[in-house]
Amino acid sequence: MTARVLIKDLAALPDGPVSVAGWVETVRDQKKVQFVVLRDESGAVQLVNPRTVDEDGAVVADEPATTISGLSQGSFVRATGELKHDERVKLGGIEIKLNTLEVETAAIAETPIAADSGIDKRMDWRFLDLREPKHNLIFRVQTTLEHAMRQYWVDNGFIEIHTPKLMASASESRAELFELPYFETTAYLAQSPQIFKQMAQAAGFGRVFEIGPAFRADPSFTSRHATEFTSVDTELSWIDSHEDVMKVHEDLLVAGFTAVKEKHGAEIEALFGVEVTVPTTPFPRIPLAEAKRIVAEQGYEVPRADDDMDPEGERRISAYVKETYGHEFVFLTDYASSIRPYYHMRHAEDPSLTKSYDLIFNGVEISTGAQREHRVEILEKQAVDKGLSVEELEDVLATFRYGIPPHGGFGMGLARVLMLMLHLANLRETTYLFRGPTRLTP
Repeated sequence: MTARVLIKDLAALPDGPVSVAGWVETVRDQKKVQFVVLRDESGAVQLVNPRTVDEDGAVVADEPATTISGLSQGSFVRATGELKHDERVKLGGIEIKLNTLEVETAAIAETPIAADSGIDKRMDWRFLDLREPKHNLIFRVQTTLEHAMRQYWVDNGFIEIHTPKLMASASESRAELFELPYFETTAYLAQSPQIFKQMAQAAGFGRVFEIGPAFRADPSFTSRHATEFTSVDTELSWIDSHEDVMKVHEDLLVAGFTAVKEKHGAEIEALFGVEVTVPTTPFPRIPLAEAKRIVAEQGYEVPRADDDMDPEGERRISAYVKETYGHEFVFLTDYASSIRPYYHMRHAEDPSLTKSYDLIFNGVEISTGAQREHRVEILEKQAVDKGLSVEELEDVLATFRYGIPPHGGFGMGLARVLMLMLHLANLRETTYLFRGPTRLTP
């Protein structure tokens, strides 16, 4: 049997025998000739079967004509035939004249979703939804982005780690934590690999990274929240400030966006109508207090009781940065210690501010980063200031009692980056199988 060829590779082959396999996208069953558009993971091709007629001009019920007449959309088939290059063929300038067609699995004739189905209905039937070329492209882009980031990390001396997702205790508080029975005790699903990344600094690893799942028991139903998501994490030793973390962060994103634009830029523009822009460095940096002043001058007062920025404020400061600097990214820096975790380092000259940042991309926060406090006596004090128990944190604090270098890092949501890169409205689109407060299937 001729080896299967991916449809994307057909154009480079000479005319002659080929074998392809995929699922049926459309069938045109005409009296004199039959057409099948076959799609695989790489593209689509037209299969052609001229009908056989007898001496009286009647159509003969032979193969593969009979099989084609019974084909339903979505059925998976194997086909062999003669590849022919013909510029008149609209679909790629090639077609295959069929010799054989074998049905591997027949699909139910009526599909449960359509092009105009709502996103929740599409999520119910995600495996069918993902057959769409546009949706397939999202995950090829994701693959390229992750590979390019890994290449950056490896080229710059980072070590990949795989941290536990089952934890014995909460590292900060029990807010937004999933609990589950664990033999004779209780375990918690990790909200982030934070403490484990810091352990790697105490272990002398220097620079580490991880791409892995994280869990938040957050009953949010927004377009940018999920209860399980993929977190992109980095931690590095011997930094002078959070500025060193931001430099790594922006260089990592430049590497990822460059790879995506080079490999998928034209296809993204064709299917999404979006041009992927590789960001220039350095990204703009604006202290949070200044950012709030800027949006206030534009007529928007952030309606929060705490010192944080809200989503509308993030959108407005992002629009300001786009107009002023022509940039899709902005680091909001120096967040108030009142709204940051106890382990964020505070400015020596102003302890009310932390050496931390949020990274805003096209109006949405995608990441939080900071220099961590590495001096255990200050960690203890800051934990107490936050109302936390030093005794309950002892397993965490033990990491710092045997020496640890100055360090910092960030965590970033992968699905949010993809959503904003492709200018989509919902991270359900850029999550393979979404999990939220009311969704545990498929």
